Formats: sequence, structure tokens, C-alpha cells
Amino acid sequence: MDCSLCNEDAVSYMRYNGTHLCKDHFIKSFEKRVYKEFRKQVDMGSGKRIAVAVSGGKDSLVALRMISNILKNRRDSSVVGVTIDEGITGYRPSSLDIARDEYERMGIEYEIISFRDAFGMPLDGMLEKSDINPCSICGVLRRWSMNLAAKKFDADMLATGLNLDDTSQSVLMNFCRGDMEKMSRLGPHRIVKEGLIPRIAPLRTLPENEVYLYAILNDIPIHTKECPYAVSAIRGLYRDVIGELEDAIPGTKYAILSSYDKLEEPLRNKYGGTVSLDECVECGEPTMGELCKACEFLKGLGLSVRL
Repeated sequence: MDCSLCNEDAVSYMRYNGTHLCKDHFIKSFEKRVYKEFRKQVDMGSGKRIAVAVSGGKDSLVALRMISNILKNRRDSSVVGVTIDEGITGYRPSSLDIARDEYERMGIEYEIISFRDAFGMPLDGMLEKSDINPCSICGVLRRWSMNLAAKKFDADMLATGLNLDDTSQSVLMNFCRGDMEKMSRLGPHRIVKEGLIPRIAPLRTLPENEVYLYAILNDIPIHTKECPYAVSAIRGLYRDVIGELEDAIPGTKYAILSSYDKLEEPLRNKYGGTVSLDECVECGEPTMGELCKACEFLKGLGLSVRL
């Protein structure tokens, strides 16, 4: 099939808009959409120091490459890398190597925080001592670690590689749970709370398969292993449901994102100003209670923050 814009062979078919694109036109389209979303989320009127959360997977490496390219000609702005080593045997070590190699190749300053150093035990060890859902405890401790690392760099914001699939899943999960307050806190963050580095997600309008294709076409090395604990994640159910809907009704993922964007401001107005944050009595990080969620988890395991 030929590209819809020229006579070259197409490498991508976008069912949601009926467009076939060749390599060059696909890359240009992808980068234009990322740049547009980045400018919507980031006010570049003044310099910015952006920390990028890099796991070594396709999404985070593409986000790192794109943000670096966008800011490369701005002397008042910089990019740093943040990587979290949860301590998952057979999964995380190889992705750490990829992330580290990419940082070194691009000349980017970076910080790697391990659960073992931060909390005294890797995730594997924690799960041996607890029957808590792996993704629940990992998610809380990862967010705590990323916020700490971003603050060490004095970053203005923390960029993640969340794509359209991730975002639509999060929206549907919170909607089905009736958790509008949590939905109001989905990134990109427009309200800055003291002690918390606001998140941005420049890939939120790009489907996962297009991020993957962009990485392949640009020879970006990526970690393809799946986390061994992901099989227990409820998110997988929402991924499958949305995938089936997208197959039957192309554009479903965009429709979910569009619906959320229309609700985001009223949700933020209703819930954004009602939550006041204090300092966790254990670690000093922002919390709504006496202990932050990370320290609550750690206390139940007989552990505590070490950093």
C-alpha cells in the first residue's frame, strides 16, 4: 500500500483516520504530534529543567529522545534522567543497562535509585514478606523514588513515557471505580503542590504501537521483556477491553482521552484545591496523613526510608 501523501511504500496504517504513511511521513507526523502536546503542557517562556523517568522501555526512551531534541537548541533549558531499580530478578538489570547506555551516549546527567538502597530491600524481597498486590506497592515506591530524584536535580517537572493506551486505561479504571478525585490527579499536572514535582506526558496522544514503530524506525534500543509481576495487574483487563473496543470501533482510545480532557478542568476545580498536604513524619515527603503511602507500606514490612 502506498503512502497517502506520496508514492512511497507505507509503513503504518492508522485505522482511526484511514491514513497510510511511509517512513518519512510517519516520523514527521509522530514528532509533530509530540511537539504539539509538549508545548500544550510546558510553558517555554522561561528556561526549564526537565527530568525524564526512563525505564529502558520504548515509551520512556522515545520520550527522552523527543524532549532532548525539542530542548537541544535552548541554552536556558536542560534534560536529566531518572531511573528506578526496583530489584526484579531477570527483568530490571538488562533494562538498566539500556537506560545507562542511552544516557551516556546522549551525554545526559542521570540518577539511578534502587529500592535496596532507598528502603533496605528489593521488590522481590518485599513481596516474599507480603501478600500485597505487587503493582500497588511498586507503584507507590516508584512514585516516591522518582519524586525524590527529580527534586535532587531541582527539576521543574518530571516527564514520563505514558502513551495513549496507558492514559485511556487509567481514565477508564478510575471511571469504573467511581474515583473522580484520583482521576482529577492524572497528569499532566496543572496545579503545583509544594514538595511534589509536577508530571508531564508528551506521548499521551500517541498509540503504543506507533511509539514502538517510531523506536524501530529510529534505531532506538529498547527493553522488550515484560515485568513478571504484570500478570497480576488489573490494568491488563482494561487494556484488553479497550483493545477489543478499538478493534471494533477505531478511535475509541482517542475518544476516551478527549472525554477526559473535557472533564479535566471541572474535576480539577472540584478536587484540586480541597487536598492540603503535610510532611510525612518519617521521610518528610508530602502526604495527606501522618505517614505517606510509601512509609505506610514500608512500616508494614518492618522497613523504613534510608535515603
